[in-house]
Amino acid sequence: MITPYNRTLDKVTERFLGSRRIGTTGRGIGPTYADKMARVGIRIQDLFDAEGLRAKVEGALSLKNQVLVKVYNRRAFDVDTVVDELLGYAERLRPMVADTPLLLAEMLDEGKTVVLEAGQATLLDVDHGTYPFVTSSSATAGGACTGSGIPPTRISGVIAVVKAYTTRVGEGPFPTELLDVKGDRLREAGAEFGTVTGRPRRCGWFDAVVARYAARINGATDFVLTKLDVLSGMEEVPVCVAYDVDGIRHEEVPMTQAEFSRAVPVYETFPGWDEDISSARSLDELPRNARDYVSALEKMINAPISAIGVGPARDATIPIRDLLR
Repeated sequence: MITPYNRTLDKVTERFLGSRRIGTTGRGIGPTYADKMARVGIRIQDLFDAEGLRAKVEGALSLKNQVLVKVYNRRAFDVDTVVDELLGYAERLRPMVADTPLLLAEMLDEGKTVVLEAGQATLLDVDHGTYPFVTSSSATAGGACTGSGIPPTRISGVIAVVKAYTTRVGEGPFPTELLDVKGDRLREAGAEFGTVTGRPRRCGWFDAVVARYAARINGATDFVLTKLDVLSGMEEVPVCVAYDVDGIRHEEVPMTQAEFSRAVPVYETFPGWDEDISSARSLDELPRNARDYVSALEKMINAPISAIGVGPARDATIPIRDLLR
């Protein structure tokens, strides 16, 4: 659980880092994952054991209050106040709590379809992302198993979702980032603002190098390409096909963070299209240049594009292949 003291620690730590900040949401996620690994985290089951919960909060705050007061000059948290707040969620959450690995295993045994959705994205994965500018969890496909209790042998498909251009929230390397009117246009047309914080997302051209990396790391069986409609009206649409790092061409994401931070995109440019494609529901209804763009991306990322999003509506999707085949 995200506790109130971890929300405070997240915010004060970011302010303390200044120009070296990570760019977190300030919602306490990082400190909560740190508590998990340090084995001082508060779990949902602890809400149903008041005595045990108090002991755990007291143990966590014995150190955290020292940090808050002596390092960050903030007020200490009262153990009883924190415990009372957390216990207040117990009865509301009780009907939602179950042995989920067992529940999912039974569903799979019955032949039901189970879909696991990951937040964040590959380059924000704590192990395989642009560390330290990452989230605190395993956002790649492997995290589906550790998070759900479903074993790897029961995963039948991995669907990767990628935009027709690239975005990022927070700090970290972003080779194709556009710091000009074209970037502003993508942001406004695509409504690219953080869903949690409302922060403007950084926007840039499609990065095929990153998409190939994501396909490989996740074992993607399908891609869903979204927001193709945002590119309508552009005369030309560049795609990053490689990087130049200190005069050396890289077809794959550089191994080290230092090299990636110096990566200069190598672009291949495709002709754009002016047509409004938001009402298209089949490939044939897309303009030729839009179809060619999708076809080129599919070849670059080494995985099939099985659906295309052409607008924000639920039905604004062009199905190409059955995702549950």
